Order: sequence, then structure tokens, then C-alpha cells
Amino acid sequence: MIYKWLKCRKFSDWAERGKVCSLILILVLSAVFLQGCAKEEQENGSAHTEKLKVVTTIFPQYDFVRQIAGDKVDLKMLLKPGEESHSYEPTPKDIIDIQKCDLFIYVGGENDEWVEDILDSMDRGQLRTLRLVDCVDTVEEEHVAGMKEERHEEEEEGAFDEHVWTSPKNAVKIVENITEILCQEDSVNEETYRQAEKTYTEKLRNLDSEFRKVVKDAPGHTVLFGDRFPFRYFADAYGLDYYAAFPGCASDTEPSAATMAYLINKVKEEKIPVVLKMELSNDNIAKAIAEATGAEVKVFYSCHNITAEQFRAGETYLSMMEKNVGTLKEALSDGIN
Repeated sequence: MIYKWLKCRKFSDWAERGKVCSLILILVLSAVFLQGCAKEEQENGSAHTEKLKVVTTIFPQYDFVRQIAGDKVDLKMLLKPGEESHSYEPTPKDIIDIQKCDLFIYVGGENDEWVEDILDSMDRGQLRTLRLVDCVDTVEEEHVAGMKEERHEEEEEGAFDEHVWTSPKNAVKIVENITEILCQEDSVNEETYRQAEKTYTEKLRNLDSEFRKVVKDAPGHTVLFGDRFPFRYFADAYGLDYYAAFPGCASDTEPSAATMAYLINKVKEEKIPVVLKMELSNDNIAKAIAEATGAEVKVFYSCHNITAEQFRAGETYLSMMEKNVGTLKEALSDGIN
């Protein structure tokens, strides 16, 4: 929490500035202390491992590495299961994990500005990094009709949408990039990685085919979210029209009266049978729209994170996206009466 608070806060007097400097000093000293402890532990042999150390920020790339490398790497995800990725703040221990790893995989974009700041301030040594947004062609985040406008003075126009993994075809490209780096950094296990990549990307391509068949056979081609909309790449991939309360990275959670009225009218006009919401988000907006229209509320997985229970149960990107196949079929079915 400290990082973004410091970045955005305006300080009214020197006393307050002094307090902030103290907070910065505490954060830095904590990181140094933890790094020293970790180094001593490793020198004593208790934390030594020959495996490649891979750290990811959020679930999609964590799961991609897990599917390709299995137990051949020492894998860690910084975002804890159940946490919202847009509100994540790095701890001193997280920073140390980044510094100590061999490969660090993050999304890139506005939500990962903290990553760039940390990487710029550290000696990377042999650290390899991969940004998901560099693996695919990106598109701008889009404001469609009905979305509540959210504008800030510091906001840049034309910011790209960072939720690139929501398209299975993009997921294939990301997996291919991850595999290449794993093979370069751990050539001993290259054959294992290549075979796992071949098997996994085939499953992703089959998933893409399933979505295409659903859309081709469906009477409707419009989805409506009573939530944020981080599915631009998904919608573009399958030629879907969409309406939503907010764009993908919006910090706002309260829709305007105009937004609610617009979405309710759209459901009625186009007889949309299902109002969608993301996992791990509040369902108040979707429920309000559903109650006003007679539509159902369904979860559509963005896969940005999973609950602790799902994590323990072995939920994967593929398993969540397979659930989306069925949900999309319902959402594009014949409308409400």
C-alpha cells in the first residue's frame, strides 16, 4: 500500500514530508534486512536449490509456467490467491524475491508501473525478464457507449489494454515466449519444456476452436458486463460486441445513474439473457441490472487470480476458460422474454 500512496500523495508541510521520508527509509531498510537474512540462509545451505527460480506477478503467467515446467523450476506468484490484482502492493520480501530469481514474468502496462520502478533501481545481474504485453500485438483500452467516464489529469490518452492473456490465441504466443526463455536458461530440461509446450498449446488451440464454434452457432453476438471489462482481446478475437459499466483497469466501483440506466435499457432492447461479472468482484451492479430486467447473473473468468480454495484444488487457466465456454453459450443464446 505504501508504494502507490507515496507516489500519489501531495504533501502539505515539511513535517509531513519528514514522515514520508521515514516511511521510505523503513521500507528500504526492511528490504535490506530481509535480503541479508536470505543470503545468510542460502550460504548455510538451507535454501539452496539448483532449480531455475521463476517469479510471476499474477496467475496467468504463473499457470503457464506451471504447465510447461512443472516441478523443474522453483516457481512463485507474488499475488496471493484471493487478492485483487489491481490493488496489489509489493512487500519488501516480494522485492527480494524479484532480485533473487532467474526469470521474472510480469504483465507490463499501467498496473505494473511499480515493477518498472523497482527494476530500474536494482542491479539486475543475470535476471531475465518477460513482459506479457511484449509477446502480442496490443490494442488501446476502449471506452464504449454506456461506460462511466473516469478521467484524471495524469491519465495518458490511448493507454493500451494490458489484459492480453484473455484471448487463447494470445495465450499461445505467451506460452511460446516463456518456453523459449526456459530452454535458454535451463537447457538440461529443454526436451521436457518443448514437449510440454506442444501438448499445452494444442489444448489452447482447441479451446480457441470451442469459443469460435459457440460464437458461430449463437443467435446473439453481444455480451454485457455489470462490472469492469478486461476482455477486449477476447471480444476482438471472436467478433463480439460488448457493453460494460467500466473499462478494464478502472478504479471506480460505483456506476453513475446514467450508466445503470443505459445498461438496463440495453438488456431490455437486445433481450440479453445473461449479465456477466468477473470473479473476485462485487456483484451488486450485475444483480441490480438482472433484477430490473429478468436476466441471470453469471461469472465470466478473466483468470487474473483465483481463490485460495481454487488454488488448493488445482484450478488452472484452461479449467476456468472451459467454464467460460459454457457461460458464453448461455450469454449468446436466445434472449429473455
